[in-house]
Amino acid sequence: MEECIFCKIIKGEIPSEKIYEDDMVLSFKDIEPAAPVHVLIIPKKHIGSINDLTEDDSKIIAHIYLVAKQIAAKLGIDEKGYRIVTNCGEEAGQTVHHVHFHLLGGRSFAWPPG
Repeated sequence: MEECIFCKIIKGEIPSEKIYEDDMVLSFKDIEPAAPVHVLIIPKKHIGSINDLTEDDSKIIAHIYLVAKQIAAKLGIDEKGYRIVTNCGEEAGQTVHHVHFHLLGGRSFAWPPG
């Protein structure tokens, strides 16, 4: 997707503060953090939303959760706790139509969210 901001970040056309990268995913600091630790984890494959996932994408999604665990440990939030959030659709707050996961930590969170 030529107009997707996350695809442009993956290609290096838009700078980001990278936290982690491998052949399947990229993680970088959110530019509008909602917590002391707030990073995004995105697949390098363009997938518009959770509704667009296929069986073939299951390996990528599982990998994202393993990467989130690694990043949480690296950033020192694994012991006290962290939240992983994925929004799907406009009413859920998805503003970029490229599947992405918010890894949030460094403070207490309330339940229910939103």
